Amino acid sequence: DFLCISLVNGFIQLRYNLGDKTVILQTFQKVHTNGNTWHLLRAGRVGNEGYLDLDGINITQKASPGMNALDTHTDFFVGGVSSLNLVNSMAVENEPTGFTGCIREILINDKELKLTVTDPKGGANVGDCDGTVCGYAVCKNNGTCQVETSGFSCSCPQEWIGRTCEQSIHCSQNRCGSQALCIPQPTSFSYLCVCALGWSGKYCDRKIKFFIAKFVGNSFIKYTDPYYRKRDLQHSRLSLNFTTNQTEGLIVWMGKGEDEGNDFLAIGIAKGILKVVINLGERISVPLIHSKYSTCCDDRWHFVTVVQNQTCIKVYLDEELISFEDIDPYRKYTALNYGGICYFGGFEIGREVNIVTAGLFQKGFIGKIKDVVLFQDSKKIQLMNAEGYNVHNGNYRN
Repeated sequence: DFLCISLVNGFIQLRYNLGDKTVILQTFQKVHTNGNTWHLLRAGRVGNEGYLDLDGINITQKASPGMNALDTHTDFFVGGVSSLNLVNSMAVENEPTGFTGCIREILINDKELKLTVTDPKGGANVGDCDGTVCGYAVCKNNGTCQVETSGFSCSCPQEWIGRTCEQSIHCSQNRCGSQALCIPQPTSFSYLCVCALGWSGKYCDRKIKFFIAKFVGNSFIKYTDPYYRKRDLQHSRLSLNFTTNQTEGLIVWMGKGEDEGNDFLAIGIAKGILKVVINLGERISVPLIHSKYSTCCDDRWHFVTVVQNQTCIKVYLDEELISFEDIDPYRKYTALNYGGICYFGGFEIGREVNIVTAGLFQKGFIGKIKDVVLFQDSKKIQLMNAEGYNVHNGNYRN
């Protein structure tokens, strides 16, 4: 598999192959080669349907039956490759050559690649396109960069301070405690402290312990499974107790949640109904539970178990089997390669649930979770030993 964006005779060309055929898209207009014009390029694919947009002019390749997942497991190269032998002959129109020009602000699946000296894994013959130490967007939050004899300085907008205007003035003298996050509140000229897991209070200065985790909608717990390498990923199991009075919310996402190619098993509430989704590599199954089981948002405790036996999925709610489906009788993908990561309640601060889950779930969980068990483990997960933010003590009825 591959996905390649290249400059061909002045046109931008996108080529990708998901394992069965090569798709080629090319812009209608040429790029300016005077060296003074910046162009905005958006390219990618949704399933096996590709799109290419240069300065607002869009081209879309209509999808036809075939593979719809990109599986590469290689490094990501920008501007060239370490060896031309790495380039698939179908990825470029002519002999592969390195790019000459300037590139900035690269986003892959909404995550920016830092094009600095230290962040990339490697590289060669790359210089500063701006020609000064200011470069591009050195000063954050609309700050203005000035070249100095000793480097550079930033002139910051009124509400930002710091060497690169990275800190809000409202958080400059915050009292947030251990590992807490300071969230500026410009309208009230103040700030809020978002507490790390195991801390509470206005300033996150009070240590807490709990066995029931209470989520308030912008909370998350990220648990790393220490036994992941020893698991039989063709036969997985996840069970937990939850309670909520909300009709929407992601309860658990068993998977890395970094890009669309990641395997996952997810449980949540959608329109008041328990929703279970599993992706074993390419095909996604979304078994929606019958409406008679829509009492999941009744503020009572419910016990849910999802069992994966290769491609056969069983869902139990309050110990009653409510869904049994073989999502792929051909057994093309049979293992849940979840990377040893489990998210509870949502994702990291700033990562919206509806975006990370591609609309499968709309928002973070509001409610309580307890008694989480992975596979056939004899012990429950100690959620207190994980990492997370804004999770409260749910041991008491409040």
